[in-house]
Amino acid sequence: MAQLPAAAEQILKMQAPFIHAVVEAVHNRALVPQLLDMLREAESRGWAVMVSVVREILDGKRDRSVMLGLDDEDRVIVEAILAGIENPATLPPINTRGDPATAAPGLGTMISLASRGNMEAFTTLANMAEQMMKAGGDMARLGGIMRRLIDGERDEAILTRGMGELGRKLVRDILAELDKTILH
Repeated sequence: MAQLPAAAEQILKMQAPFIHAVVEAVHNRALVPQLLDMLREAESRGWAVMVSVVREILDGKRDRSVMLGLDDEDRVIVEAILAGIENPATLPPINTRGDPATAAPGLGTMISLASRGNMEAFTTLANMAEQMMKAGGDMARLGGIMRRLIDGERDEAILTRGMGELGRKLVRDILAELDKTILH
C-alpha cells in the first residue's frame, strides 16, 4: 500500500510515545529496562517483528536494512525512530490530538482500500482501531465501527449511535471521503 501522508501522520501521532521511548532509551541506557517492559507488552500484542527491529536498533544497528520485511505502519514508526536518533528535533510531538481535518481523508482512503481487499490497509486499520478502543469516548466508538465501515455500512445514524458531536462530525467526514472514493 502506498503510504499516504495523512495516514502516516496519524500513525506517528498515535505511536509518538513509543517512538520517543525508544529514542530516549538509545540515548540514555538507564531507560532500557523500562523500554524492555514496553517491548514485551508490544510483543504480546502481535508486534513481534517490530520488537525484533527495535531490539536491533537498541543493539546499535542503524542502517535502513532493519526495515526489510516491515509492513507500512511499522516502517513509518522505524523511520521516525531512526530519524529521531540522529536528530531528536524530528521526533513527532507527544500528546497532540489528531486533527479531524487530516484524519478523515486518511481513514477514508484506508477504509476504501481495506474494503477492496488490501491487507496492509486492513491491518493498519485494525491496529488503529485497537488504539482507539483504549482511548475511550468517541474514539472508542469509532474504533468499534471500523469493521462495519470496511464491510460497507454507510448509515450515519447507525454508525454514530452514542457519539458526541465531534465524533459524529468525524464519522460524517469519513463517510464524505468514502463517497469521494466511490465517485472516482
